[in-house]
Amino acid sequence: MNLNCIIVDDELTPRKILKQYIDDVSGLNLIGEFWNPIEAIGFIDSNKIDIVFLDIEMPRISGMDFAKILNGRYNIIFTTAHREFALEGFDLNAVDYLLKPFSFQRFIQAVSRCVSNGSALSDNSSHIFLKANKKMIRIDFDKLLYIEGMSNYIKINLLESSLTIYEKLSVIIDKLPQDKFTRIHNSFIINLSKIESYTKEFVIINNKHIPVSKTYRNTFLQCVEN
Repeated sequence: MNLNCIIVDDELTPRKILKQYIDDVSGLNLIGEFWNPIEAIGFIDSNKIDIVFLDIEMPRISGMDFAKILNGRYNIIFTTAHREFALEGFDLNAVDYLLKPFSFQRFIQAVSRCVSNGSALSDNSSHIFLKANKKMIRIDFDKLLYIEGMSNYIKINLLESSLTIYEKLSVIIDKLPQDKFTRIHNSFIINLSKIESYTKEFVIINNKHIPVSKTYRNTFLQCVEN
């Protein structure tokens, strides 16, 4: 599943940079670019858009006013050379605010925040897209066994493979459906449907013993016994 993006910016050079960044990330699909918001309105109304990269200072309609017209329907990432607009941008519930010129790493960080919004990246709660190696990778819930936290990284353990991504366990748990996954330890989130056996102290998933800590024990037992 690709994320459909558009660029709205009256300057050619920033548009070219954004186009290159988008092309470099698997999972992002640029479907339109516009030099002013008026051109973009009709296109947005008739196409599926996930992310809008939006400049602020433009002729006739500013990016701030255009964001108000969109009224929170899309993930908006403001792109501007003016730091003073940042607070107003976040007041409009923008996902992020990129100060020109911005690096590819900073661009990835902003797109990653769109992933955290969830609705544009999941389909009937059957999967999630996570960023790894400059790609948005689909993780099917029915193939996800458990997740192990390692400082600022997490290891996604799947049926036939594993994937390490830069994320915290406390963040990833909020992206997962609560009826399918639960945290049982400071370092572990498990897929409830993959439990082979359990006690109050541990669960076994795919022949691995995973500890259940006292902090999460009651919540875990409620999940499996109710």
